[in-house]
Amino acid sequence: MSLTLSLRSWRQAWRDRETQRKVWGLATPMILSNISVPLVGLVDTAVIGHLDGAHYLGGVAVGTALITFVLWAAGFLRMGTTGFAAQACGSGDGDGIRRVLLQPLWLAVLIALAVLVLQAPLIAAGLYFIDSSPELLEQARLYVEIRLWSLPAALANFVLVGWFIGMQRGRAPLYLLLTVNLSNVLLDLLLVVGLGWGVAGAALATVISDYLGLLLGLLLVRQLLAEHPGRLDWLAAIRLRGAAPLLRVNRDILIRTLALELVFYLLVLQGARQGDAVVAANAVLLNFLLLTSHGLDGLAHAVEALGGRALGQRNRAAFKRVLVVTLGWSLLVGVGFVLAFSLFGPWIINRLTNLDEVRAVAQAYLPWMALMPLVAVWSYLLDGLFIGATRARAMRNSMLLAVFGLYVPVAWLLRDSGNHGLWLGFHLFMLARGALLGGWFVYLWRQDSWFPKS
Repeated sequence: MSLTLSLRSWRQAWRDRETQRKVWGLATPMILSNISVPLVGLVDTAVIGHLDGAHYLGGVAVGTALITFVLWAAGFLRMGTTGFAAQACGSGDGDGIRRVLLQPLWLAVLIALAVLVLQAPLIAAGLYFIDSSPELLEQARLYVEIRLWSLPAALANFVLVGWFIGMQRGRAPLYLLLTVNLSNVLLDLLLVVGLGWGVAGAALATVISDYLGLLLGLLLVRQLLAEHPGRLDWLAAIRLRGAAPLLRVNRDILIRTLALELVFYLLVLQGARQGDAVVAANAVLLNFLLLTSHGLDGLAHAVEALGGRALGQRNRAAFKRVLVVTLGWSLLVGVGFVLAFSLFGPWIINRLTNLDEVRAVAQAYLPWMALMPLVAVWSYLLDGLFIGATRARAMRNSMLLAVFGLYVPVAWLLRDSGNHGLWLGFHLFMLARGALLGGWFVYLWRQDSWFPKS
């Protein structure tokens, strides 16, 4: 079947009510759960920011950055699980459904244990280049030492969320993430404000919340497995027997993620050469990208699950319907963000900072972020397609080409072009991501290689 659709076929696919229902049945809960994530950061900032010393807030900021690096690097546990779960669900493989859940869960435990065992040198390395006061570094160390104990639960929750998405149960990750984030908020207020435990209380609140989320997630898993009969060889799963495809996918996604983190690091580094006001303004502007990702990620999760299920069923017609519906809504949501940022961008900036100099710089570069949703939409959607197909090698290679073949050389060439050059380079990077993945998808489809052979 050709990838090209007639106008009539596009209309028929777009008007398919069942596909529309499935897409939004998955996208809506994920968007709602994403919204709860920045809420925790706001509450953490508010409660710690009222302690009698800037080193407390600075310590939490540094500690959070170090923990986030670990968690973001381990994001392959979520992405690598979704595609395998979706395909096992689509093919009705009850044994496979259980295997693709237990193996990444065990992998998450092993990674968490390794980090806990090596925490002393890892923390020392993470704080080595932080040129701050001893008081701030002490609070950062305290925060990280406590937060690390949440890693087994936090990484396991990554796996559960990915598995639920692959199983097309969008409400389950919503319940899990809301439990984690809302309990974190309540415990922040209790331990920091009520009991006065300071930075330690903020870290402990997150630890408890992650384990509460894990407990709920396991209960939801038990209910869902009852609907899909099957058996599991526990010993073989723990030995990671037959896990080579999973490990390859996770390896490739990890490399991709590290390359992406390099881009954001260089973005901060380039901004730092231009002064404190530019660094602060760019940090404010990156919140627009965060808002965009919250909306578009929900649709990307939908195409991961539904596209992966169609692959498992070898159902080309269903796959095309999913592609048309998610592409159409992604573009509409992207246009909505462009209009919102263009109209309300200055108001958003003024809510995020009260520093006049930072406001002025951020508003000067706001047009770059107003355009970003339509530039980024392609990479978000195509990431979802490739995750659902468990084609992580293509994701890895396209990211490496976009970073080292385009972004790094462009960033070097534009190093004296100011902040406009910085944002131009970032836009070109996002366009390259989408173009490379899109070209690879079209090639695979025309070669009749997108669907696995029977």
